[in-house]
Amino acid sequence: MWTNLTQIQRKQIIHTDRDSLWKFMSDPNNLGKITPEWMLFKITSKPEKNMYAGMIITYKVTPILNIPMKWVTEITHMDKGNFFIDVQRFGPYKFWHHQHVFLNHPKGVLMKDIITYAPPLSLFGTILNNLIIKKRINKIFDYREREINKIFNSKSEIL
Repeated sequence: MWTNLTQIQRKQIIHTDRDSLWKFMSDPNNLGKITPEWMLFKITSKPEKNMYAGMIITYKVTPILNIPMKWVTEITHMDKGNFFIDVQRFGPYKFWHHQHVFLNHPKGVLMKDIITYAPPLSLFGTILNNLIIKKRINKIFDYREREINKIFNSKSEIL
């Protein structure tokens, strides 16, 4: 199907309880708090605070080269307190599948992100992925990790 799939996995130990982290991470209205300003991220739909499977969320983003784009995601799976999955329906990627997993840990919560994506534009997209896109996605998640540390006012560990 997609020969140029890329997967990025991130792990972070957050010194808080699972319910507090879930409440924050599963509220789409908090996405802007953990997204870098340079992405000019804006939710264009009015999502409910309580996430559910089937929820559609629309955004405007500038993921690369300051080109504004519409992005539509669907929450395809959710197990309250344990995980949720968002999938791009329309947007900048040929394919986007993001798993958010929350596990108990002796130091708090182990939050895992598994991002699987395919860049657009076939061969040119593969070249862009190697030069720019993968680094950009990692920068977004670096920012997110720092902001989560600030929000929960604790020292978290990035694994």
